[in-house]
Amino acid sequence: MSQSTDLRQANSDGFFGAYGGALLPPQLVEPIAEVRQAYAQARQDPQFQEELASLLAIFAGRPSVLFPAERLTADVGGAKIYLKREDLNHTGAHKINHCLGEALLAKRMGKKKLIAETGAGQHGVALATAAAYLGLECEIHMGAIDVAKQHPNVVRMQLLGAKVVAVEEGGRSLKEAVDSAFATYARDYQDVFFGIGSVVGPDPYPSMVRDFQSVVGREAREQILQAAGRLPDALVACVGGGSNAMGLFDAFLDDSEVAMYGVEPAGRGVDKAGQHAATMTTGSPGDLHGMHTLVIQDEDGDPAAVHSIASGLDYPGVGPQHAFLHEVGRVNYVTADDEATLDAFQRLCRFEGIIPALESSHALAYTIELAGQMGKDEIVICNLSGRGDKDIDYVAEVLAKRNGDNRPL
Repeated sequence: MSQSTDLRQANSDGFFGAYGGALLPPQLVEPIAEVRQAYAQARQDPQFQEELASLLAIFAGRPSVLFPAERLTADVGGAKIYLKREDLNHTGAHKINHCLGEALLAKRMGKKKLIAETGAGQHGVALATAAAYLGLECEIHMGAIDVAKQHPNVVRMQLLGAKVVAVEEGGRSLKEAVDSAFATYARDYQDVFFGIGSVVGPDPYPSMVRDFQSVVGREAREQILQAAGRLPDALVACVGGGSNAMGLFDAFLDDSEVAMYGVEPAGRGVDKAGQHAATMTTGSPGDLHGMHTLVIQDEDGDPAAVHSIASGLDYPGVGPQHAFLHEVGRVNYVTADDEATLDAFQRLCRFEGIIPALESSHALAYTIELAGQMGKDEIVICNLSGRGDKDIDYVAEVLAKRNGDNRPL
């Protein structure tokens, strides 16, 4: 196997450097190969690309706004902060970008049903939305903890016609939801398309989802050049599996003057086993969900328990392209803990009138820290990957407990 050294493209075996591939049980080799071939053809088909671009415009509402966060910038007192407002997309997050692409590809392949995992529920809602719009069935697997934590998104998926499967095994969170969805797909894949929700899994998914999300970075690049007349000094995005981050970073990978920061969840502390999901900081090479990547592992080499206040980041692995970009030093991977995330969540609400997703609030927390260390003539773009409507009841509960009374804030 030859290793790719291209920052953007995997090699013919699906590897970015030492990370990636398609590590599959025998029953999934053929169906994943079918997806790989179908996407390779669709990627070169102008009609497919034009149809997807049209859906992103008229259905998802793209382009999303690049918003100058002037009051937050003034409060921080450093670099000018811009927010890429993926929270304004239809369904409230960046997930609709790749879900429309996956659903369109499924129809092209003649599939009748979409199946997928979800953590915070944003991918599940977006895939259910795309399925409804394009006339496909949909089944979403979700950890039982997240079903309770993200109840509004469960209701949304059901209203959109999706079947929601609550996964009770293991840690009952995102990793188990992926396991469950893969197992179901392996049993019945003839008329089913697996709509993986991030830049993870077997090749071609890390590249395919990245390509579908790359519209975020292309827009941001054009918008900042128009607004400021130059490229930003830094980009910041949260990283669980890493789809919103790769979407933003992709258009800037060749611009060495643009620093990039992927923000992982430190949870209750990276020094506490099972209390964080900081894969880049504490993970080691391993195999997970059909890919070779960095994985947080226990003493037996199995994926370890992880924690994040944000369900969408509660994952013991990371996309293989991220692992590669970390290894070669192109992207800086940092962390934000639960407390800093909650503080950033509240500050954006009060200074800009925007309620961010808890996932996005990790990126925002580091953006606040970073911008405060930079000069006032510098620019930071933070990817606001989703809105926080889904999180408000949970945040209110957490803050009430922290305050020691029944006040939500």
